[in-house]
Amino acid sequence: MIMRNIFKYFEVNVLVYLFAIAAILTASFVPFFIISFLIIIHEVGHFLSAKLLKVDVVKIYLYPLGGISKFNMDQNISLLKEFLILIFGPIFQIFAYLLLKRLLPQYENMIIVYHYSILIFNLLPIYPLDGGKLVNLFLSGVFSFKISYYLSIAISYLFVGLFFFLNFRNLNINLFLVVLFLLYKITKEYKNFNYCYQKFLLERYLDNYNFKDTKIIKNGSDFYRNKKHLLKIGENYMWEKDFLAKIFKNM
Repeated sequence: MIMRNIFKYFEVNVLVYLFAIAAILTASFVPFFIISFLIIIHEVGHFLSAKLLKVDVVKIYLYPLGGISKFNMDQNISLLKEFLILIFGPIFQIFAYLLLKRLLPQYENMIIVYHYSILIFNLLPIYPLDGGKLVNLFLSGVFSFKISYYLSIAISYLFVGLFFFLNFRNLNINLFLVVLFLLYKITKEYKNFNYCYQKFLLERYLDNYNFKDTKIIKNGSDFYRNKKHLLKIGENYMWEKDFLAKIFKNM
């Protein structure tokens, strides 16, 4: 049932069709098929794991050199659930890679190159790649939501710069567009922090999350994803629900 309905979630960028036409006209359809198959199965891995964990999938966007799955996911989702959704993309891609090697043994070298290129690139610590999201996830286990968010953005900018520098001599239009796309997505995410943090706090006010650990903090910008909080205000203490009630009831 899930697999039958999956294709309604796909939104294919017009450039994919142009690349497909160009691949047919230049007799290079096999490389286009291999890349597309690896990307699609990668995103199917995210989709299936999200569905099994009861996370709503909004869209799966397909581009010529990659894909992005968009979820309607709580900011306070458990770190383990988010990790599983993220990691099942690369795991499914590995299965797709092994399947292609068996079905198309004459193109084994090509399959190896494209598989590892996509896999390694996708695991770079750059938002919105899986690697960037994994970095934020691991940081969230140590630091507050705010610090993790901004550190992830800073690391993303740093690695985009390194990626551009290391590929400068081999720079072509595709690489240039990839760099511009990544910079656009990182900057958009940076500007989106206030909205994300308000959503993060509102979820904690409206819902009851069963976090095991309690963290004593001094202000409302120090909330952690995986903890409940006791705020120390002067000599007094206040549970986070009471603190958040004051914030949202006054808005």
